[in-house]
Amino acid sequence: MNKVILPIISLVGFISLLLLYLAGTGFRSGTFELGQAFNIMRYCAYGGIASVGVVIFYLLWQRPQGIQLAVLFVSALAGLTAFYLPYRQQQIAATVPPIHDITTNISNPPQFVAVVPLRASAPNPPEYLGGETAQLQRQFYPDIMSRVYVQPPQEVFAIVGEVISEMGWELVDANMADGRLEATDTTQWFGFKDDVVIRLEAGPANSTVLDIRSKSRIGRSDIGVNANRIRAFTAALNEKLMVIN
Repeated sequence: MNKVILPIISLVGFISLLLLYLAGTGFRSGTFELGQAFNIMRYCAYGGIASVGVVIFYLLWQRPQGIQLAVLFVSALAGLTAFYLPYRQQQIAATVPPIHDITTNISNPPQFVAVVPLRASAPNPPEYLGGETAQLQRQFYPDIMSRVYVQPPQEVFAIVGEVISEMGWELVDANMADGRLEATDTTQWFGFKDDVVIRLEAGPANSTVLDIRSKSRIGRSDIGVNANRIRAFTAALNEKLMVIN
C-alpha cells in the first residue's frame, strides 16, 4: 500500500505547481480567460498547501529515508511555492489601491497617441480617468511625481530611449518634435501588457521636465506594478542624468 500512497502524495505538490505555471501561460496563449486562470491559481494554492500538510503527516507516520525523503521534501517545496505565489499576490493586492493608471502628473498626465490603436480591444480605455484614481494615487503613491533634469530635452530624449531599451520595453513611438516616447511592457508569466508614455518639456535654464504615465490594458487593480515600473524607470534614469528634483 505504501508503494501506492507515496507516489500520490508526492505528485500533489508537483501537479499544483505545474498547473499554477500553466494558468499563466494558458492565459497568455489565449487558452484560458482571465477569470479561469485566476480560478486555477486559487485551486493550485489550495492543493499546494494541502500537499504540504499531507507530506508532514506522512513523514511523521512512515518516517521515510533516503530517496523517498528527498522526493517528499521537493514535493513539499513545490506545494509551498504553489501556495505562496497566489497568496503573496493576494496580500499585495490588499495593501495597494484598486487602480491601474499611474502618472507623475495627475493634473496634466501625458496622453497616449501611438499606443491608442494597440489598446483598441483592451477593457481599460487609454484616457486618464482622474477623480478617484487621482485621489488614491495621491494617498498611496505620494513619491510618484514629475522630475526636472539639468540636461536639455534633446539629451534627455536620447537617454530615455536607452533606458527603455535596457528595461526590456517595446518602443512603440519616439517623437522628438512632440517630446513624447511610448512603449509597452509585457509581463513574463501572464503576458499582461502595460503601456507607458513619457513626456519631455523644456524647463527653466534649458532644463527638462519629465512626466511618465504607466497604465494596464486589463484588470482593475495592477497590484502596484505600474507605480513600481515608474520608480524603476526613474531610478535608472537618475543614474544617467543630473536630477534637480
